[in-house]
Amino acid sequence: MVVFVPHSQHDGGFYTSLEVFRTRLGGEGYSGGVRLLKATCKRFLDACEQAQISLPQKNFTLSYETYIPRQAGLSGFPVHERPNLVLSIEEELGITAGLQDRVVQVYGGIVFMDFDQEHMQAHGCGRYESLDPALLPRLWLVHVAEPSDSGAVHSDVRRRWQRGDPDVADAMAAFADIAQAGRRALETGDRAGLAQLMDRNFDTRRQLFGDEVLGKVNLHMIACARSVGAAAKFTGSGGAIVAFCPDGREQEEKLRAACEVEGFVFEEVRIGPQHFCAANHLE
Repeated sequence: MVVFVPHSQHDGGFYTSLEVFRTRLGGEGYSGGVRLLKATCKRFLDACEQAQISLPQKNFTLSYETYIPRQAGLSGFPVHERPNLVLSIEEELGITAGLQDRVVQVYGGIVFMDFDQEHMQAHGCGRYESLDPALLPRLWLVHVAEPSDSGAVHSDVRRRWQRGDPDVADAMAAFADIAQAGRRALETGDRAGLAQLMDRNFDTRRQLFGDEVLGKVNLHMIACARSVGAAAKFTGSGGAIVAFCPDGREQEEKLRAACEVEGFVFEEVRIGPQHFCAANHLE
């Protein structure tokens, strides 16, 4: 017997009002996390059969919990293989997602990723290296209370990449260069350089996607950060940004005040599985 346990919040059938119900559907859709549990079991079984791993016939119950805000980004398999397995679970459900998010979920902490195409083709994965969390300066997470789905943003770029769109190829090369330079800035303590690279990352993304795709709210969060001289970039494909104040505490307080005026959630970044640097990434 296999039992899937719905989450009280993300799969819950109880809402305080129809308005709350409608808001939840607008931000998270009709499907909760149980479908991911089911897809996980299916892909796990597929992977075990492919690897000729025999599974015991035992009962089990599967449930889930998360402390990561929405959109803020398997032992038994080698660690470098797990991100691809996790990604395949979402693909099983038709969810468009990026490999780099799965890498950082598996490795945790701060991870430098290099998705060199030759290495990917030869090994089926990128080069992943954990970095010392002490290298990070103080960072701030700015996000909206009810983020929208990022699937539409992902899917268009992926299709363009698969078609060999030269603009996408150039942008991916630029992102890779930014990540390499960002790592050097972290290791040398170059705060000004890191801030410039964060801004360059977002500017490259903006040029690639266009303002209509990025969305007014996401652009407004970036503008809010930049209004006080802070550097800012998306944490993923929208719904949240990460900001860096190279000038220190006074600038951080200005950013906090600006976010309060705009109604944005403002909190210090914690070292956890959502933080990473990525080279050659395809988001």
